[in-house]
Amino acid sequence: MASSFKTLLSSDVAQTRTLLNEAIPITGSIVSGTYSDNNIKTFSHNMFESVYDYPYASSSANHIFDLTLGYCSGSGLSGSSNTDHTKKIQVYNQMAQVLAGFDTDRKVRVFDEDGQLGGGAKLRNCLFINFSRLLVKDEIKKGSFTLQYFASGTFASPSGLTTIQDTNAQNEYRVNSPAGEYGILYNSSTPVGLIYYQAGVVVLSMATSSVSGVSGSTSQIFASGATLDSSGRTPDMIITGSNITAASDAFRHRLYNVSFNNTTELNSTIYFCRANTSDFNYSSNPTYLSGSKIVVKNATTDEPVSYITTVGLYSTDNELLAVAKLSEPIKKTPSTEFTLRVRLDY
Repeated sequence: MASSFKTLLSSDVAQTRTLLNEAIPITGSIVSGTYSDNNIKTFSHNMFESVYDYPYASSSANHIFDLTLGYCSGSGLSGSSNTDHTKKIQVYNQMAQVLAGFDTDRKVRVFDEDGQLGGGAKLRNCLFINFSRLLVKDEIKKGSFTLQYFASGTFASPSGLTTIQDTNAQNEYRVNSPAGEYGILYNSSTPVGLIYYQAGVVVLSMATSSVSGVSGSTSQIFASGATLDSSGRTPDMIITGSNITAASDAFRHRLYNVSFNNTTELNSTIYFCRANTSDFNYSSNPTYLSGSKIVVKNATTDEPVSYITTVGLYSTDNELLAVAKLSEPIKKTPSTEFTLRVRLDY
C-alpha cells in the first residue's frame, strides 16, 4: 500500500475510443453441404434453423447464424391455409417489433425497403439471417457487407450468381430504428433488403406480393421462375407451401459466399501519471533497507534514489482500484522527472 499519493487532475486524464475491425468470410460450401448438413441444427418448434461452422455435436463447433422466414398479416401471400401460417406471422412480428418498432397507433411497423418507415414499398415476405454475436462483435462495419447467391435456375442446377451489398452505407445509413443503425441492401441499384448493424440481422425480400388497395411492391432476391427446392417450388410457392425449415434450406443451398467486417469498440481512459523532480524520490517499499534502516542516501551530499516499478490508481478514499507494472524499474532522482502513461481499456 502506498504511503504517499498524488492527485490526478482533469488535465491528467483523457478518454479515447478505438474501433477494431476483423474480416469475416463465410463460404457457401460450409453452409450448403461440406458436412452433409451435420452442421445444420433444426428444432422441433420449426421456427428457425441454426448453422454452425462444423458438425454441431462437436465441442469445437461455432454458431454462425440462424435462418428463418416470415410474413406480415397484410402480405399478399399470407393465408390461413399456408403451411406454418401462424408461425410465419409470429416470426415476422417478432423481428419487426425489435427492428422496426411500433407506429403511433401502437401497431407493429412493416419493414420498408427504403428505410423511411413511411411511404416506401414494404417488405412483407422476408427471409431473416441472424448472425452470431461471436462473429458480429459490437456491430457489422457499415459498407462492408456482401452476400452472393444463385438467384435463378433449378434446385439441381442453380444459376445467376448475384451479389447483394450495403453500398455506400457508411455515408447513407439510417438511425430511425429501436435496434440502432441500419442500411439498405442493393442488388446493383435495386433495394432488396435491410441490414441492422448493431443487431447483426439481415432482412431480405422473398417476394413482391402485391396487396389489394396498397400501392408499391418490392423487388425480390430471386428470379420469378427459379425453383428453390427438389419439388420445383418457386419463391411464392416456398413461402406459402413450405414450412420454415424447408424455406430456410431452399435459400441456404443457394448461398455462395457471405463476407463482412465486424467491429469491436474499445473505450480507453488514459492517465498521465507525472513524477516531477520533487516527487517519489524516496521508496515506499518496506524492503528498501540496509542494516535494518531505510536507505535514502549513503552520504549527506548524495541525491536520494528510488526505482519506480509500479503505478497504483486509487479512489478518493485511498482504495486501490488498478495496478500497472513497468517492464523494468526506472531510476528516479531529484534531477529527473517522468510522465508514465497508464491506459485502462473496457
